[in-house]
Amino acid sequence: MKKFLLPVLAIFLQSCNGNMINGFTNANLSNEAQENYEEYSKPTSQLNKTRELLDGASINFPTLTATGYAVVSTQPGQNVEQKRLMAIRSARMAAMRELAEQIHGLKVDSNTTVIDLMVQNDTFRGIVSGVIRGARTVRINPTGSDTYETVLEIDQDMVAYLFRSAQSM
Repeated sequence: MKKFLLPVLAIFLQSCNGNMINGFTNANLSNEAQENYEEYSKPTSQLNKTRELLDGASINFPTLTATGYAVVSTQPGQNVEQKRLMAIRSARMAAMRELAEQIHGLKVDSNTTVIDLMVQNDTFRGIVSGVIRGARTVRINPTGSDTYETVLEIDQDMVAYLFRSAQSM
């Protein structure tokens, strides 16, 4: 038993002495030790990647695009020109809402009432709340004879700014 413990203890002390007390570099390690070192360093590198991701430093932000539609004939106004302008404005607000959903998310509330194993009432409500900055109008087009389409976009730099400012809140 003593013969077995002595070599094991010597190897253990040697590895502790070389790795923990004196420090080491990857160049001084054998192939097997190098593989073991890399195996144990993986969680640390993964934690660093996760930290960078959560910090927002390494995220590639996309350009966000949103489209809104509005019908001319349903808008308030005294004449067709006023209704057309109101439809354009309404389509722009619908696109802004879509941008807010993409950036800040959509809060969904729902309620279902079941009586005697039958659904009696089922309601859903979506709430969007947020600030949109830097939205640029890409185009405003009539689509059909009575509808307008408005396309907005927010560039990558502004999305990154909004993300970082939301993180600090």
